[in-house]
Amino acid sequence: MSRKNPRGTSARAKNVTTDATETVKIPGVLLAGGLARRMGGGDKPMRTIAGRTILDRVIARLKPQCDGLILNANGDPARFAAFGLPVIPDGVADFPGPLAGILAALDWAAANRPDIKLVLSAAADCPFLPRDLVSRLCGALEAEKAELAVAASDGQSHPVIGLWSVGLREKLRHALVVEDIRKIDRWTARYKLATVTWPITPLDPFFNANTMDDIAEAERLAALDGD
Repeated sequence: MSRKNPRGTSARAKNVTTDATETVKIPGVLLAGGLARRMGGGDKPMRTIAGRTILDRVIARLKPQCDGLILNANGDPARFAAFGLPVIPDGVADFPGPLAGILAALDWAAANRPDIKLVLSAAADCPFLPRDLVSRLCGALEAEKAELAVAASDGQSHPVIGLWSVGLREKLRHALVVEDIRKIDRWTARYKLATVTWPITPLDPFFNANTMDDIAEAERLAALDGD
């Protein structure tokens, strides 16, 4: 699906070309709605690792892969102004959690990018996301004729990191508002799902920072990541 560059990772391109030579434009949403209770509150993505904020690292990793990025966060959007991204809040009140952020992104895409069929979601507290995230998820979605695709590593699925169909947004809204479904895997179980696994050496690309100990570990991993 994608050629390899000399470093052995997928070629970086904003448009992903499928085996059928169809160019697919995929924007990305960075989910930054967590309350960071285990860190004493605040925005986890604003924590610093090796001199750079986690959010800066996530943006740098995904910007070459996506056709534009948006940030899902509630509260005052001005605190993210320095990053230059559109900030969209959850559109469904009192529904905390990543599904609400994903729905907000799908609604944003439908209103602002009617040409878009898929949106990538990623946690904004994962500083080492793979450079071939979009290309591999797209490849699996097409190869398996699936409706959704999510990432996995070390025997664990990471459903917050995946590809979502804009065409399913009303069904997702119904699941949230009417059925009170908040766990991603409960919703994705209704659809054909492609799961793509990444290796965890030299590090797990889906490592996320939840505690201050995780921040310390991320400092060590940043040297292995090479960024």
